[in-house]
Amino acid sequence: MWFTSWNSTTAAPMARLIRNIFFHSSTISPPVPPPLKFHHLRRIHAGNSLSASASVHSKPRKNKVKKVEKTSNSSVINQNKLSQVKRRTRSEKELDEETFLKHYGNDNSAPHVPVLLGEVLDVFASATLRSFLDCTLGAAGHSSAIIQAHSEMQVYVGLDVDPIAYQIAQSQLKGILHKESCDTAFALRVHTFLKNFKDVKSVLSEVADDRLACGVDGILMDLGMSSMQVNDAERGFSVLKNGPLDMRMNPKATLKAEDILNSWPADELGRVLRDYGEESNWYSLQNRIVKTRLHGGLHSTSELVDLIQNSTSRTKGRQGWIKTATRVFQALRIAVNDELKTLDDSIRACFESLSSGGRLAVISFHSLEDRIVKQAFLNIMNCSEVDGGGIEDEEGKRLCELRKINLDTVKEEAWIKQVIQGQNGTILTKRPITPSEKEEALNPRSRSAKLRVIQKA
Repeated sequence: MWFTSWNSTTAAPMARLIRNIFFHSSTISPPVPPPLKFHHLRRIHAGNSLSASASVHSKPRKNKVKKVEKTSNSSVINQNKLSQVKRRTRSEKELDEETFLKHYGNDNSAPHVPVLLGEVLDVFASATLRSFLDCTLGAAGHSSAIIQAHSEMQVYVGLDVDPIAYQIAQSQLKGILHKESCDTAFALRVHTFLKNFKDVKSVLSEVADDRLACGVDGILMDLGMSSMQVNDAERGFSVLKNGPLDMRMNPKATLKAEDILNSWPADELGRVLRDYGEESNWYSLQNRIVKTRLHGGLHSTSELVDLIQNSTSRTKGRQGWIKTATRVFQALRIAVNDELKTLDDSIRACFESLSSGGRLAVISFHSLEDRIVKQAFLNIMNCSEVDGGGIEDEEGKRLCELRKINLDTVKEEAWIKQVIQGQNGTILTKRPITPSEKEEALNPRSRSAKLRVIQKA
């Protein structure tokens, strides 16, 4: 009955006494109370007048945790930015601004401004180009400069699927040939074809020139749109100019962008926007486009742009809808011209058409193209991308040892920074070369260009 005599003053000392007796008389250790969480401290303090010191100590700890997290996030962001800078190899080529403005003006009024022209000339500067193939003639800007830089050239082959570009290129080449033949004893056989670069092997077989029997010394592929195509509203390529939803590089082709928008199944339309445009809002756009079919569909670029504007958050402003529209137009153009499916095969066909020591240069303008070019090069080399190059087997290592002298010669060229060796040759651009800041300022359309180069063993 003595338990009834306990009160608040005697209970606590008695409890301590019983606990000490119990734990000192056994091997059991007293339980360690779990650490109190900061939010527990706050709750206890509010209800039971916890000492001020506990409350004071809890605050700095919380602030310290936040500060560490903030520093950590900032560090991650800086590391990501640094990684992007490292992966980007800006051209160190000095651009002659006076010459650029003289030939192309400062208002993009020229039919086509060749991108990375100085860098492309550097790629082939050390080579003896007795034969050269331009798979994407355009307005022959690159070809004209290369022909003038290599008086030893004997055979030139150029092709383009766009008849308008083809006509402009022929006129440009005739002017260059006439000028060169007047100045020197210049003898060059020129062959041009109105064909797609996927037909490169059949084109070369049509030339039937003995000087191509061992392959072509240099090949260029410029995958970008020319200014004359973008500026022509009737072609339907421009986001900012109203015109028909065409987007065909070859006017004789049957499929148009209008057909995809108004008649393709919804899931196929969504796939095009998602995979070819890499548009995050593809599903919403797909549904809106399908709904317009109930009211006659889309038939002009301005109608498509209006739909995109109404589908884009107003908080993103003008740049928001323009970026979305650019991705949508890119996706439709790729689908209409079946660009990506033929690119990988065409790169391999071009590489196989090179002579020993010949070089293939490819200029791409968006991530999908560049990814295909990069992977195609690695597949051709039969290697994986690792620092210092990648070789899969002993035979590959042996072949690389045999090519050490050639590799040392290649590294003497100032524009080459890092290479990847493979069984069939060498990738001379581990990281793609991008335009200099001055070129981007003078020609904004060059900002997304990436140059990759591969050399055959």
